[in-house]
Amino acid sequence: MRPIRPALAAVGLTAVLALAATACGPGDDNAGSKPSSSASSSDGIQIPDDIKERLKEHGFDLDKWKNGEWKNWDRDKWLREAQDFINPIIDGLWDPDRMKGADKQPQKPVANDISGDKGVTDPTPAPVNAQALSSPYHSSLPALGKILFDTPEGSAVCSGTVVKDPAHPGKSNLVWTAGHCVHAGAKGGWYRNIAFVPSYNDGGKTAAQLPKPTREQLAPYGVFWANGALTSDQWIAGGGPTGGQGAPYDFAVLHVTPEKGSTKSLEETTGSAVAVDFNAPAVPKIASMSANGYPAAAPFDGQKLFRCVDKPGRLSIVQNDPTMYRLGCTMTGGSSGGGWLTSGQDGQPTLVSNTSIGPVTAGWLAGPRLGKEAKDVYEAESKKFANQ
Repeated sequence: MRPIRPALAAVGLTAVLALAATACGPGDDNAGSKPSSSASSSDGIQIPDDIKERLKEHGFDLDKWKNGEWKNWDRDKWLREAQDFINPIIDGLWDPDRMKGADKQPQKPVANDISGDKGVTDPTPAPVNAQALSSPYHSSLPALGKILFDTPEGSAVCSGTVVKDPAHPGKSNLVWTAGHCVHAGAKGGWYRNIAFVPSYNDGGKTAAQLPKPTREQLAPYGVFWANGALTSDQWIAGGGPTGGQGAPYDFAVLHVTPEKGSTKSLEETTGSAVAVDFNAPAVPKIASMSANGYPAAAPFDGQKLFRCVDKPGRLSIVQNDPTMYRLGCTMTGGSSGGGWLTSGQDGQPTLVSNTSIGPVTAGWLAGPRLGKEAKDVYEAESKKFANQ
């Protein structure tokens, strides 16, 4: 599984700008502002002048980037600051073979026993065997999907959930996932070529049953590229490859746009988006919670959607930081970022957390309890694209 980033005393937001072929132009910290002019590449991508100049400052040429320059992970080429994020659509990059083969995870497991951590921690839960969801996934959990991205070690995967957008009711393009699925933390920067595939492998076939998968099999509702993202400053400032103090703030929100120029939003495409609860009840008052995702590390193959249902317990990483939720679950790496759902006041599924860390033995998972910091990230990402 993957661990998380250390939390700092002060909580903040890290805004992300991205270039996308179908976007009018990336937002910036001044929501609603528009550049006075823009330059276009030969394939029609609109690049606002201020963004283009920023890319030049870092020595990037968009055409070279799309032709493979993105594979350059030199320290001075690995952008980490908010205003430096670039994620231009590279049409066809995520072809079926590359989607199927993206099974690495960006971080490593935590120790099996972290009982020495200070704070409020309940006994380690008994493992709960992950159960495969029935296919087609679009009928059972249409808001779930797989997140694909590139790292210095190769292509990697996480899981994500389509969530409602207060700025665009019924037409959301927001995806909830883990912070470590978009940013490497203290010793790195933003991952690249980040994309979301709703209802990935909708038919629920195994890797062996997909020797030569088609795009329709793996991405029946298309591929959506991130043209915006937000995560907490804690993860960016202190996140590490084996977790850390930032776990209670390991969340991120992506804004996506279709690779193939569709006019439909992600929510309209999938027919589903779940609400996010930033004031979920205390652990003793929650009867059960489900963790959902596409586990890719053995014994799973990354192609099928699984779920664990358990009554949550509490896990404390740092005494003065928020206590996390913890569930018994045998899911492995790849399920990170997947939504933790419970029944909301209206009886509908509501997102209350996301998979963040887990042990080598894959017997449990932990996720952040979403509070003010998570709400700030969510609302800022919604506001950023409110006028688009």
